[in-house]
Amino acid sequence: MKPLDPRLLRYCAAARGYLAVTVGLGLAVTALILVQASLLARILAGAATGTGIAVLAGSLGALLAVLLARAAASYGGETAALRAAAAVKSQLRRRLTDHVLRLGPAARHRPQMSGEVTTLATRGLDGLDAYFARYLPQLVLACLVPFAVLVRVGVADWISGLVIGLTLPVIPVFAVLVGLHTRATTQRQWRLLARLGGHFLDVVEGLPTLKLFGRGKPQAEVIGKVTQEYRAATMSSLRVAFLSGFVLELAAALATALVAVEVGLRLLAGHMSYQTALLVLLLTPEAYLPLRAVGAQFHASTEGAAAARDVFGILDTPAPAAGEPHPGSRRPVDLRTDTIRLSGVTLTYPERHRDALSAVSLSIRPGDHITLAGPSGAGKSSLLALLLRFAQPTSGRIEVGGADLASVPLEDWRRQIAWVPQHPYLFAASVADNIALGQPSASLTAIRKAARAAGAGEFIDDLPQGYATMVGDRGLRLSSGQRQQIALARAFLRDAPLLLLDEPTAHLDAVSAARLEAALGTLRAGRTVIQVSHSLSAGRGPGRVLTLDQGKLTQPVALMPARPAPALLAVPS
Repeated sequence: MKPLDPRLLRYCAAARGYLAVTVGLGLAVTALILVQASLLARILAGAATGTGIAVLAGSLGALLAVLLARAAASYGGETAALRAAAAVKSQLRRRLTDHVLRLGPAARHRPQMSGEVTTLATRGLDGLDAYFARYLPQLVLACLVPFAVLVRVGVADWISGLVIGLTLPVIPVFAVLVGLHTRATTQRQWRLLARLGGHFLDVVEGLPTLKLFGRGKPQAEVIGKVTQEYRAATMSSLRVAFLSGFVLELAAALATALVAVEVGLRLLAGHMSYQTALLVLLLTPEAYLPLRAVGAQFHASTEGAAAARDVFGILDTPAPAAGEPHPGSRRPVDLRTDTIRLSGVTLTYPERHRDALSAVSLSIRPGDHITLAGPSGAGKSSLLALLLRFAQPTSGRIEVGGADLASVPLEDWRRQIAWVPQHPYLFAASVADNIALGQPSASLTAIRKAARAAGAGEFIDDLPQGYATMVGDRGLRLSSGQRQQIALARAFLRDAPLLLLDEPTAHLDAVSAARLEAALGTLRAGRTVIQVSHSLSAGRGPGRVLTLDQGKLTQPVALMPARPAPALLAVPS
């Protein structure tokens, strides 16, 4: 682990001001340590030679003031550190959440993404408290204090300064050697924690299926096994921390004893004054103390630093471009009139050896009805992901109205798209809130009209609280068909010119599928429609059927020319 990860400064503006405060207070503490040792040596030497208390009163008062100032500086540094840690954690959590939202479904290509993000945003980033409040202040002191003490002792007694200078590097060497082992142990501990979090999340979400197939107890045993591995890794990390603390303390004690012995022998021989000997003996422990402390705090901070590295790994994952604002001379994109053209588009997901799409060229005119047919894994959903801008082409170009799609502002583009996926996600909110997801300012009248158009009005009216009924996590209080109807109602309320359908009836029974198809027929009217299907026979209605196989688009099959439809069904907001 690096002493200070520069990405903390790049991603967290709060860290920069904090580091400036830390360095300033570190300089103040360093100066106070030197002044304190000089005053204490003068007082003790004066008392030993019989100097009266009246003469030493000024030095005693100054010493008390220095002690109070040192305590205040230490308290101020720790308080600022804790506040800065809270600010940095908040900033990283916001950035992490925003970036994961920008990644969209592309994030699913990272293993255990949901559990990893959940663990990082909670337990992981909390570990930064120790990093900022303990480790970084000690790191600053470890850089400043030993050097200042070495210079001060060297001025007072060059022999003692030489001994300290020769023994001082021993502690950092031991710290680095121990740290190399600690890094591997801590990374393993953190990987196990992320694995435990992700696995536990999967088990909770799939609990009904596990109980149905009698796999609840084996999964509990797996969680218990991972928990035991995490416990063993944690205890191993603590053991390394304790042993490294012992090694650093022993090295510092031996170095201090070596200085004390040579000072004592020269003092007895009369080669050194009593005040100089006291100054050297008082400052010698201060030279080694920050190095020992930073070694101890290193272990306390490794978990937070490891979590921060994982957060940076996610933040460094490229997200779909948000697009640049349009030049004033260019009219906005309007999918009611603009044609979408894909020219030689290839899409390759990270860590996949085969292209999801390969050199796809396609024109989508306003009012087109297109069915994408092909087996699972052919690239149909990937093509929708490109149009939704959940992914970016690896090569090739997508144009809309003659302009590169990447130059269109993301919000402006998605505002013109309605999407009905295979498994629509419903949030733990009311039915009305879920329908109005894309139009949060819509009136209840508009929501009701959209629900009736989607064929959902009847079952919603039968719910205990109607449109105010809470649907539960993932909408599990509703049937699959009802969840699809809610998704269709969203699309009706959105009233967008481009409609993307990802096999919305694939997992429904015949009655629900027929009801949904009737609603879809109304929804398709006046819109550009791209529908995904597994088979050619499923491509019903006017328009073209395009076949995708292993990411390659075959010659379109013309079923019936797309007829201009009436104006879009408008749902007032």
